[in-house]
Amino acid sequence: MNEEVIEKSVRKLRKLLKKAPKRPDPEFVHDLRTRSCKFESILTALKPKAARRDAQLLRGMKRVRSRAGKVRDMDVLTGHAATLQQHDEQQCLVQLLEELGRRRAQEAKKLRRVISRRGPLLRRKLKRSARKLEKKLRNGSNQRTMAEAAARVLQLSSDLRNPARLNRSNLHPYRLKVKELRYVLQLAGNPKSGDFIGQLGEVKDAIGEWHDWEELIAIAEQVQSHDGSCRLVKGLKDISQQKFDQAIGAAEELRGKFLQAHKMPAAREAPALPVIEAAAKMAA
Repeated sequence: MNEEVIEKSVRKLRKLLKKAPKRPDPEFVHDLRTRSCKFESILTALKPKAARRDAQLLRGMKRVRSRAGKVRDMDVLTGHAATLQQHDEQQCLVQLLEELGRRRAQEAKKLRRVISRRGPLLRRKLKRSARKLEKKLRNGSNQRTMAEAAARVLQLSSDLRNPARLNRSNLHPYRLKVKELRYVLQLAGNPKSGDFIGQLGEVKDAIGEWHDWEELIAIAEQVQSHDGSCRLVKGLKDISQQKFDQAIGAAEELRGKFLQAHKMPAAREAPALPVIEAAAKMAA
């Protein structure tokens, strides 16, 4: 387990929580959200039975991550909308961009409020939790800690073999498990897991992009300025379908290449070899 990764991650996260800028730019928001996700995954993997203080910390970080995620969503959706070329529905596109800007400002204000209220306490708890994690990795409990993290890898990989059929209702929740598994494997720092981690990232991004276009459709339908069929919305749905097909293809390729179960006696299933190798490296 790479202690430097934990120390660096916590240090940067504490810095981001020190004070939110009045107008948080996309880079700040993305960094805050990503590092919050990584820390939650680290803590869950290394301390699956979190103490009461850790549970409080996780709840607080989840609140910050959620608020940062809502701002980040508006940044991403604005970027997607700006690429559209809808000459016949220019007014609808303008209204959509204005609505995204309004929502972004509203969510940024909520994010600043959360950081202002919870930031000081979360920074202290992060520092305390990081020290305990580093101490745990340095002393004799390191082997047990790594075994717990390896067990988490095996559990997540098993979860990713389900559901049997991916669809629009379960694809986004599936992405959350992909993200967590990727973070835990990155923490292990095993070069041999590079291909596996890379494909997990491709699946995460593909599903995320499809979900973004779905969110954009929902907002566009709310703000369209005329009755009947809107060509802007129709164009968005066409793009979303393409992204959905790509996301399903990427997820199924991942499951076939890295997560395919081997049939065992008594109908028992074992993880695919790449997953076993990654978990074994963590537990070694």
